[in-house]
Amino acid sequence: MHLEQDKNKIKNALYVVSTPIGNLKDISFRAIEVLKKSDFILCEDTRVTKKLLAHYKIDKKLISNHKFNEKKNLNKILELLNNSKIVSLVSDAGTPLISDPGNILINECIKKNIKIIPIPGPSAVVTAVSVSGFSNNFYFQGFLSDKKNEIKKELEFLSKLHNSIVFFISAKKFNKLIPHLKDYFLGRKIVICKELTKYYEQIYRSNISELSEQIINLKGEITVIISDVDETKKNKETLEESVKIKIKNLMNKLTIKDIVSIIGSEKNISKSAIYKYCLKLKNEK
Repeated sequence: MHLEQDKNKIKNALYVVSTPIGNLKDISFRAIEVLKKSDFILCEDTRVTKKLLAHYKIDKKLISNHKFNEKKNLNKILELLNNSKIVSLVSDAGTPLISDPGNILINECIKKNIKIIPIPGPSAVVTAVSVSGFSNNFYFQGFLSDKKNEIKKELEFLSKLHNSIVFFISAKKFNKLIPHLKDYFLGRKIVICKELTKYYEQIYRSNISELSEQIINLKGEITVIISDVDETKKNKETLEESVKIKIKNLMNKLTIKDIVSIIGSEKNISKSAIYKYCLKLKNEK
């Protein structure tokens, strides 16, 4: 009887439960309580979730729910919720639905007036931004596209934002990204976070202009933060017509690197603005 009363303290609903991003100690008492009282736990990879649950001696029915089967699972999960079951949704790490599956289920629950209760906790995005030293006014891109042309479009869009920028990327893909970062974010700083909260945690800081493949030797997924644009430099980003004409005349004679060096030394203009204009002219050919 006591167990049944205790269980009733947790309302029948879909719980979106945040779990540790690495260190198993980074979980709230409330998250543990909800997981213990759940009838079913939806998870991306049952092997990953089982490790967490075993650590806290939680034995519950798991339902594999990832981007490849979440549509197929939908009716089954809705039926469980309609039958007053307590269902929790977790991701492999961090706060669910932040670049993780689950939106289909959440939106269907909203349509059907099924109660959704968030259980806050760890997030790689917020954790990384908190130690970056950059503006907390940030834009989160999620995972960058795997397609080369799409990545360029995404970076071009992001480069026009003046606030901090956060994105996820596979470490083995990062070195290939370095030339593009130098194309679009020259003059800005970067922080690269790997294994956050774990024993081998790495937080690497650099100017984007100084990035090299030799320095970045990482595995797994990384969280990247690019600094906001310095307010004092914003007014230097617009090139005067006379400067644009001079750059056009030099384009067929010198390399972009030389043009940036020459024009940058003559005028009080950010080198990134000169570089971007050179790229624009080059792409127009």
